[in-house]
Amino acid sequence: MSNLKSVPEIEVGILSAKEIHFTLNTNFYAGSYGLIKGDWKATFLYGTIVLDNGEQKIDDAAGMLFTPDVKNDSSFTVHSVIIGVDFHWQRNEDQVFRGKLRLIVEEDRITLINILSVEEYLISVISSEMSAGSSVELLKAHAVISRGWLLAQIEKRNTLNADKAVYSSYFRTGDEIVRWYDREDHNHYDVCADDHCQRYQGITRASSPLVTKVIEETFGEVLTFDGKICDTRFYKCCGGVTELFENVWEPLNHPYLESIIDNISTPADFNTDLTSNENAKAWIEGSPDAFCNTSDKKILSQVLNDYDQETVDFYRWKVSYGQEELSKLVKNRTCIDFGTIINLIPLERGASGRIKRLKIEGTKKSMVIGKELEIRKALSVSHLYSSCFVVYKQQDGESVYFTLVGAGWGHGVGLCQIGAAVMGSKGYDYRQILSHYFRGAILERKY
Repeated sequence: MSNLKSVPEIEVGILSAKEIHFTLNTNFYAGSYGLIKGDWKATFLYGTIVLDNGEQKIDDAAGMLFTPDVKNDSSFTVHSVIIGVDFHWQRNEDQVFRGKLRLIVEEDRITLINILSVEEYLISVISSEMSAGSSVELLKAHAVISRGWLLAQIEKRNTLNADKAVYSSYFRTGDEIVRWYDREDHNHYDVCADDHCQRYQGITRASSPLVTKVIEETFGEVLTFDGKICDTRFYKCCGGVTELFENVWEPLNHPYLESIIDNISTPADFNTDLTSNENAKAWIEGSPDAFCNTSDKKILSQVLNDYDQETVDFYRWKVSYGQEELSKLVKNRTCIDFGTIINLIPLERGASGRIKRLKIEGTKKSMVIGKELEIRKALSVSHLYSSCFVVYKQQDGESVYFTLVGAGWGHGVGLCQIGAAVMGSKGYDYRQILSHYFRGAILERKY
């Protein structure tokens, strides 16, 4: 994969469900069934997929590939696609895609897969992850990291398959759970279309001539380190300091993903050893200067799509729970009955202050959970903005409250999208933006 010479084709998982409604907007070849188009309903039935358009029925469509008759003018619509799965902005929308379509069976569900070239995919990703009207340098930086992340994931999947080793991202002892979430959760396609991987919403998010131009001008460009394509992660807001890869995912150090201050210099009056609870508390309660510490609506509109702009308190945020509410929430989210939650104790923090290991003390049970996304999932009906927070326990008469005061939005590893947008507005070019977040990496054209 590191010595690519032609543009790869990728498979993107769009939607998994018992029943999927899609519309072939133009003619598609459907194997021995020839050309078909129009509205179709795919239903999982007795281990296979049945297709029905009201007039025609295809009884065994598992694995069926639909290929556009005319590539550039063809498209299909997938109805009621869930976006922002399990996040606070989750919703359904109809989405339009180009390229090929495949239906497969995964366990007892249908998965709809879109097959297209990396560069076609990127045009949508850049418009889905942020506004198509963003600054040129921000769009270029994002094109490079989105391309690199994707190719690195394909390379990782190929390596895991070749090694035939049992890969685990979940470990449990008697009193501790460690879990992380990554793209190896997908075994039958390269990446999914949602925030779990990177947002891909077909041509639903209208791209602009500028986005297409940016993809063309960075065609094939990725960051490399020691000859390998970099795993170029990104997220919304670091909160002032970026995190180490190994504190969020598997215990593997990537030298180009070091923890950095999101500024040209270290803010005064702060100790930035945020592995210390005391230093993390001061950092989170303060508002240190950082590229991503902005409320400029024009800049934020470059990074935040319409539903993302519902979130305004990302650099510093606060959430409060009553004791009973918190106890029920944690039980529902973890499927562990802690009884009444007595305390939340940060045991270990990463370089950005994000909690790696959190002890949950209850009247029935006490356990330690990690890593960061497992913590975020346990303490919110969707996800906390980040695991970089301090806990305040307060009592008012017989009522007990827990308040979490936090920093940042996302895992914090790699490029901070809001910070990068601010850098672009300040005149930094995309090479400088990439050098800031990925220290020691080299910009290289792979095809």
